[in-house]
Amino acid sequence: MRVASTISLPIETRGQLEKQMRGRSTSVRAAQRSRIVLLAADGLQNKQIAAQMGVTPRMVALWRGRFIALGLDGLLKDAPRPGRTPAISATIVSAVIAKTAQSTPTNATHWSRSTMARDMSISDSTVGHIWRADGLKPHRADTFKVSNDPEFADKLEAIVGLYLNPPEHALVLSVDEKSQIQALDCTQPGLPMKKGRGQTMTHDYKRNGTTTLFAALNPAGNSEP
Repeated sequence: MRVASTISLPIETRGQLEKQMRGRSTSVRAAQRSRIVLLAADGLQNKQIAAQMGVTPRMVALWRGRFIALGLDGLLKDAPRPGRTPAISATIVSAVIAKTAQSTPTNATHWSRSTMARDMSISDSTVGHIWRADGLKPHRADTFKVSNDPEFADKLEAIVGLYLNPPEHALVLSVDEKSQIQALDCTQPGLPMKKGRGQTMTHDYKRNGTTTLFAALNPAGNSEP
């Protein structure tokens, strides 16, 4: 039979435990733990204390050990509990991130949550959580353009320099165009907005050719002389 660790109480400590056990302002848990320690100090074993108090021997052993290790302070607060075990391992998270960034699925241009979930044998929601945490958006792609002009840097400096330091009494404009704008028109007049109903317009339309929009911007804020 396993014998529990012995507790020897100085008179002062016993008095504090008795006061804590009977104190009107003491919590029920602290009073119960104090009584466990007092009975243990009287020589009772864990099973005997458990039977007398109507608790489990495991609970008695816990607070006997806490008192031996931490003293009175150990009875006033619960022991720290371990954190929740991650539902998905770090290895799986790293594998999903690497596969998303470095590969594409068969017969598709990018990974979706469902295709990645099937490939990794995890749930769609887990894939979504990993992507959100790492800022991954496989369905989106940004564009860029690299100039092959060997004089690109010199031209860039000349244009930017002209914007920042234009000639005296000169107006510098940056001009751009948007071509092939479709000139569309409704086939039927729409109805105006009124209370309880928004403005309406026909779903179909007729084409009136295309047009081009030109825009000019004075980047340096100059005005005409």
